[in-house]
Amino acid sequence: MSGTLILVVGPSGSGKDTLIAAAARDLAGDGTFVFPRRIITRPTEAGGEPHIAQTLPAFEEAEKAGAFALSWRAHGLAYGIPGTIADDLRAQRHVVINVSRGVIDIARQRYPRVHTIAVVVSQEELARRLVARGRETAADIEARLARAQAFRLQGSGIHILDNDGPLAQGSARMVALLRALAAG
Repeated sequence: MSGTLILVVGPSGSGKDTLIAAAARDLAGDGTFVFPRRIITRPTEAGGEPHIAQTLPAFEEAEKAGAFALSWRAHGLAYGIPGTIADDLRAQRHVVINVSRGVIDIARQRYPRVHTIAVVVSQEELARRLVARGRETAADIEARLARAQAFRLQGSGIHILDNDGPLAQGSARMVALLRALAAG
């Protein structure tokens, strides 16, 4: 028996990191859930979700050494999921991570129990959030909105989580879905 690898995907600005952080707080007393930090080639002070900052050369060296369970490149950065999640899965813990949709099939090949939560929001809400966070130019926002419009997932084990409403509502949906996926 293995734990469940729960991949959280969605367009930039859909609220993935916010939902994951809220679920981690809500499930803090439940030792069966693990929320590992991503390794990112972005300085810690640059903002975004709490992560482990690494230079690109150090990241590439760790990647070649097999230190990551999953890794990918996006938006000019490199992202990695610590290889230690394999230990958590063997210990029947449920690992919740924010990933690129481009690694879903790789995760499905590597791990026996994989589910994907696709966080979705309306285009209007997504545009509002991207503008409010102030990290992208107007052209970057337009490009992200176009990518979000084309966002499609295929395969089994995909669960849609509507995050258009208030945080408390989205967080409650996330926790309920995580518990259901862990139980099933």
